[in-house]
Amino acid sequence: MEVQQIDQLYGNYVPVLIATIFGFVLVLSALIGSRLLAPFSEEREKGTTYECGMLPIRRASTNVGVRFYLYAILFLIFDVETVFIFPWALSFVDIGVQAYWAMVVFIGILAAGLGYAWKKGALQWR
Repeated sequence: MEVQQIDQLYGNYVPVLIATIFGFVLVLSALIGSRLLAPFSEEREKGTTYECGMLPIRRASTNVGVRFYLYAILFLIFDVETVFIFPWALSFVDIGVQAYWAMVVFIGILAAGLGYAWKKGALQWR
C-alpha cells in the first residue's frame, strides 16, 4: 500500500477514536461527579427494601429463580434477532438472493431454538 492510502485508512478511524475517548471521559466524569456530589447516608434503614410504603416482607438479598434467567436469555436471543433483521429488511432489494437465503437459514435456526425451548417446557411459567 502506498503511504497516502495508509494515511487515508487511519484517517477514517480518527472520528471513532475521538468518540471513544469522549465516551470514556463522559462516563468517568459522571461516576466521579456522582461520588463527589451525591448525598450518602450510613443509616440502617437505607439498606432495607422499599415496598411502596409497606414493611418489607423479606430481605432484599434473596436468590433469584433460574426461570428468570431463562426468560432473560430468550429475550436477548430474540432481541438480537431484530438487530439483524431490520437492516436486512431495509436493504432487501439491493442485497440479492444469497442474503435472502442466509436470513432464511438464520431465522430457521432461531425458530428451531424456540421450538426446542417450547418442547422442553421452558416457556411455561411455574
